[in-house]
Amino acid sequence: MSGDQHYYFGSGDHVTMHGGSGNIGIDKRVTPVQEQPEAVQEALRELLTLVQELRAQVPPVSAGALDDSLPALRAEADVPPQERHRALLAVAGIAATIGALGVPIIEAVNKVLELMGAK
Repeated sequence: MSGDQHYYFGSGDHVTMHGGSGNIGIDKRVTPVQEQPEAVQEALRELLTLVQELRAQVPPVSAGALDDSLPALRAEADVPPQERHRALLAVAGIAATIGALGVPIIEAVNKVLELMGAK
């Protein structure tokens, strides 16, 4: 491994150079996120409506966490699947803390996860 150089950037990038010289730049082309099937989009819209209703019934800290998750839950959002998955789990966790009122949200999250093939 001699000659390997490791670089860490504040942006979260980690680059390992394996020899060579005159290496410049980082190729950061992003593969476009595939559009979700209509069933997933509809399930996300239903979930978003439930989450917006839930928001008024939880403490401010939980409402803030829901707000952080909302952009990734929008049907038209162009987000990586892992980001959407993370947002879904965050919403389900908050819904689980409020008992019976959270059950429809947990069910809606599970529906979206199933449709996305993540469950």
